[in-house]
Amino acid sequence: MPVCKPLGRGLYGVRVSLKDRIARVLFGIEGSEMILLHGLIKKSQTTPKPDLDLARTRLKEFKRHQ
Repeated sequence: MPVCKPLGRGLYGVRVSLKDRIARVLFGIEGSEMILLHGLIKKSQTTPKPDLDLARTRLKEFKRHQ
């Protein structure tokens, strides 16, 4: 499985292996900047929709204030 993968609509996820868990850091790219938007501990195969929605909302807010 790739360490980094696109999640759609400008959102990407980085897989992080911790001692006994898997985490994700969700981010977006704006110009030459990487914007870290949300982090979570994975409890299932899929990334929960509320976490994706939160990251997308934060990305929209960031772009709106640029």
